[in-house]
Amino acid sequence: MPLADLTPLRRAGLRAAALLLAGVGAALPLAAQTTAPAAATPSALTAPAAASPAVRPGDPLLAERLQVAEPFLEMHTGPGRGYPVFFVVEKSQWVVVELRRTDWYRVRAEGGQVGWVPRQALASTLTAAGSTKTFRDLMLDDYLKRRVEFSGGWGRFRGEPMLRLGLQARVADTVGVELVVGQVQGLFSGTDFWHVSLVSEPWSDRRWSPYFSVGLGKFRNIPNSSLVDATPVDANLAQASLGLRWHISERFVARLDWTLHTAFVSDTRSTEYRSITAGLGFYF
Repeated sequence: MPLADLTPLRRAGLRAAALLLAGVGAALPLAAQTTAPAAATPSALTAPAAASPAVRPGDPLLAERLQVAEPFLEMHTGPGRGYPVFFVVEKSQWVVVELRRTDWYRVRAEGGQVGWVPRQALASTLTAAGSTKTFRDLMLDDYLKRRVEFSGGWGRFRGEPMLRLGLQARVADTVGVELVVGQVQGLFSGTDFWHVSLVSEPWSDRRWSPYFSVGLGKFRNIPNSSLVDATPVDANLAQASLGLRWHISERFVARLDWTLHTAFVSDTRSTEYRSITAGLGFYF
C-alpha cells in the first residue's frame, strides 16, 4: 500500500517502529564487542596460576643435589642393609635427596630411579659448591632430639667389681626418668639392686653434659653359703648420683657415674655404699 494513502497517525506509528528496529539492530554488534573481552578476562588471569603450581614441602626442587665422588653409589630398595641393591649410580652423576629415615636417605638419580642410601655412603659425595657433604648438623640434631637411651657400664662398688645397666626416657628437654639395675660380685657375698631415678640434665644441649639424679629401689645382699650364719639381706634403697655425659659421635655417648647408695636394712639402721662406673650409651 502506498505511504501516501495512510492516515497521518498511522504514518507516524510506522516511522516510530522503523526507528526502533534500526536502533536495536545497531546495538547488537556493539553489545557483542563489549562482552567478548569480559569473557576472555578470566582465562587470561587464571592461565599463569595453572602454569605455576604451588610448591609443597619435600618437593625435589627444594631438596639438596649431591654429586657422586666415589666410583659408584649403591641404591637399595628400602631403608636398611637387608634390602637388595637394585641400581648403581656412577661417579660424577647427581642424586637428589628427597626423604630421611633415621640414618637412611631416599634419593633420586638422574634417570629417575628412586632408592635408599645410608648416611655413610652420602658422606663421600660433593655438594653443588664442590665441598664434601657433612652431616654434623644432622647428628647434633639427633642428639638434641634423643628420647630413649640404653647404657651399660663397669666399675667398682665398695671396692668390688660392679656391672650396671640403665634405660632412660626423656620426658622434657632437661628431665628424664631412668631405670637402673646393677650386680656386684664380691669375695664374700653378691649384691643385686635396682632403682628408678628422676634425672635432671640442665645443659642437655651441650656435648659435655653433667647431670644429677635421685631415686628409690630395692637392695639384696646374698652372702656366700660357706659363711657361718649367712643370712640374705633385703632392704629398701635410696640413691643419689652425679654424672657426666659426653656425645662421642653418631648415636653413642660416653658416661661416667658416681653414686651414693643408702640401704635401709632395718627401721633403725642404714648402710651406705659408694660406686663409680664408666661406660657407653646408645640413644634413639
